[in-house]
Amino acid sequence: MLLAATQPAQMRFDFARRTFGRSTAGWVVREEAIMGTAIRVELWAEDRRQGEAAAAAVMDEMHRIDRTYSPHKAGSELSRINREAGTRAVPLSEETCGLVERALAFSRLTDGAFDISYAAAGRLYDYRQRQRPTAEALAAARAAVGWQHLLLDSTARTLRFGREGMCIDLGGFAKGHAVDRAAAALRQRGVQHAYVAAGGDSRVIGSRRDTNAQGVTEQRPWTVAIRDPRRAGEVVAVLPLEDCSVSTSGDYERYFDDGAERVHHLLDPATGRSPQHVHSVTVISADGLTSEALSKAVFVMGVERGLALVNSLQGVDAVVVDASGALHASAGLLHGGPAAPVTRQ
Repeated sequence: MLLAATQPAQMRFDFARRTFGRSTAGWVVREEAIMGTAIRVELWAEDRRQGEAAAAAVMDEMHRIDRTYSPHKAGSELSRINREAGTRAVPLSEETCGLVERALAFSRLTDGAFDISYAAAGRLYDYRQRQRPTAEALAAARAAVGWQHLLLDSTARTLRFGREGMCIDLGGFAKGHAVDRAAAALRQRGVQHAYVAAGGDSRVIGSRRDTNAQGVTEQRPWTVAIRDPRRAGEVVAVLPLEDCSVSTSGDYERYFDDGAERVHHLLDPATGRSPQHVHSVTVISADGLTSEALSKAVFVMGVERGLALVNSLQGVDAVVVDASGALHASAGLLHGGPAAPVTRQ
């Protein structure tokens, strides 16, 4: 999860609810719990009522995506796919077909480190009850994992599972997609400065505007802080950003400690188990779907392979906190230099 900060020296950035004075221009802030996480939007509006309507549109879109892709709602499109695609080719909405196409592209790009069919193993874990599958159950589930066996017909817009017991979960990039859709909704309403966050996935639009004591409006980049994976309330880096998406995947989000091993929700599709070589990965890219998918893939791939992938992609950067607590950054963040540990804040 990202912690935002108003200036690099601060450890935490909590969006302040601002009151509107004589002028109707100012910040509108709204937050709700949707998709099992905290959704927050802050936007600059010249007219308060229009700003509140734009913030409401963001929440409406978040609720729509939750209804469509929640694995816990029997009526969602995702649940229908998982019920029926094992026996027939299931018709997909245009949006879902596009998401599955993107998922398969990320699977090819990452050699399977990103794989929406991991859900056959993922559904065996219960982090609240501190339950993990037996070796036998996990081995059986792994036999149903494999993105190559997701039989997508993009022309007919249908999906069928090619292995018995397969199921999918779009949680690997659904929040990033939701943030992208929310940002598009704000753009359509003329919003030029905003921050949208869904848990560890966020999108910044334009710059951060503030009015100083003299009444002059100042603009500066948004600053997003990466939390320390092991020290509550502390950060490891602060990033000044404009018009981009940021996603952080960490082993501190849903987990339980089982002896010497932390069992967390970021599973390696090849093993069905939680990788132990990384604590968190933050990815910056032009869109949230890409940043979230790659943050999970790099987590599975590890520092060396993961940063090699990031460095091969245009417009993508990453910060990785490894299992020893050392920071590593992509070449783009190191001004064109090789990936190497960077200084902790």
